[in-house]
Amino acid sequence: MSSRTFKPSQRLLCALLATSLLVQPALAQVNLPSLGDAVSEDVGIGAERRLGDQVMRQIRLDPDYLDDPLLLEYVLGIWDPLVAAAKQLGQIGDDTVERFAWETFLVRDRSVNAFALPGGFVGVHLGLIAMTGARDELASVMAHELSHITQRHIARRIVGDSRTSVLAMAGMVLGLIAASRANSVDMANAAIVGSQAAAQQASLNFSRDMEREADRVGFNVLTQAGFAGSGMLGMFERMEQAYHLMDSGSYPYLRSHPLTTERIGDARARLGAANWQRPASRTEHLLMGARARVLMDARAESLAKLQELDAGARSVQAGADGMEQLAARYTSALASIKLRQWSRAENALRQAEMMLKLIGPDERSSRMLLLLRAELAQASGQAAGGWAALAPLQADRSRVLLMQRGQLAMVDGSTESARQAAEALQTHVSLQPQDAGAWSLLAQLWERLGHPLRAVRALGEARAAAGDLNGAIDRMRSGLSQSRGREADQVEAAVIDARLRSLLYERRQLLAEMYPRGAPVGTELPNLQGRPLSPRLGS
Repeated sequence: MSSRTFKPSQRLLCALLATSLLVQPALAQVNLPSLGDAVSEDVGIGAERRLGDQVMRQIRLDPDYLDDPLLLEYVLGIWDPLVAAAKQLGQIGDDTVERFAWETFLVRDRSVNAFALPGGFVGVHLGLIAMTGARDELASVMAHELSHITQRHIARRIVGDSRTSVLAMAGMVLGLIAASRANSVDMANAAIVGSQAAAQQASLNFSRDMEREADRVGFNVLTQAGFAGSGMLGMFERMEQAYHLMDSGSYPYLRSHPLTTERIGDARARLGAANWQRPASRTEHLLMGARARVLMDARAESLAKLQELDAGARSVQAGADGMEQLAARYTSALASIKLRQWSRAENALRQAEMMLKLIGPDERSSRMLLLLRAELAQASGQAAGGWAALAPLQADRSRVLLMQRGQLAMVDGSTESARQAAEALQTHVSLQPQDAGAWSLLAQLWERLGHPLRAVRALGEARAAAGDLNGAIDRMRSGLSQSRGREADQVEAAVIDARLRSLLYERRQLLAEMYPRGAPVGTELPNLQGRPLSPRLGS
């Protein structure tokens, strides 16, 4: 063997040439799809959905995954028409309409952000809801994110990044060959830096192409769903005003969705071509923004600052109109409830109710104030006041009312109200078995009514719905152990036994996907509960 000593550039060249041999098979398999073409089979529909499900199993266990029934109902009221419009426009095809989730969810985070995940999931930060000034602006962001999914941008990005990595490696190899011939270390370093920069630029160009396409497709979906096209331009203008705040970390949406004069100009051109706007009341959205502002930061010092808005919005915004003054009182009342200062919450809520009468009450805003009054009564343990507040909403069968009635039943001393709430929730979860929040509340009600097996089964179902199969199996096994007593409900025991078997089978299937060559004995599904929620996974 020769004892020749290699120069640094030559040693690196040898390593990269060896690596390039390993990369060649990947190069042959990756076919970067151009925008508008079908996505390469490298990332199929099923694979993308499985990846999304894996991510969501961890997100649903995170403390910042928020199930606030009222806010979620509002966001779903925007999301569902957008999905329906995408179907009408042919953006959602037969291959994805049933196989993707088409699900949106809330993230308790102050930053202005929204993100798409593989398989049809879109997360919305509370900071985004609080920052937008109208329903149409929020709808424009959600339409944009929905279009990332319908155009398969995530799958394309995975394939595109694979090709970019290979091209970057090839560029380094070619550059280092030239450097070795010239016997120049500086040229070798330049080859590395240059190839990395070229790869980053290629990825950035690909990302910008996707952003432009999501703008174009999203605008069509937005207007087809009945929202004002001006919402997208209004959102861009807000982002442009906030651009100087980007480095503070409050606007991650500006990093993942770079705002350019070209995109703003395109939005103005589309709006001019559409020549259509729909007037919409801002009251409901401002109240929802107020709710998001309180829930996105549970620190006592933050709530105390929001509580001061019972003096009105003039202290924070000159020239605030009646709707903004109403939202200020709503903010203060909810913050006072969270701080358990009942009298101050009551005073702010009364001011809000009087202000709504002056503005001209609308059905949705009136409903929100009634629900806030019931929330105050429930938190302060005054169930009678809560039931009185909900009396005008007797015919409302929404999930919001279902959950509020269940929570009131927990503080009410009446067994009958608890039984009615439990039966209503039991019917709901039989139709919506993935509703983890409803299962959790049902478990509390069954425990209070003296049905321990039903309670433990509901707890197990809540964990299963949240994606924690290990926790669900543990609770079902506990229920099976409790069912061995003489007085145990044997019908419920049989249900628990059947569910335990199905959960064990589901876990085996997931482990088989994670460990194709066989999982080690005793392996359980990984549980990332407690890790910070990272919406940076999306686009």
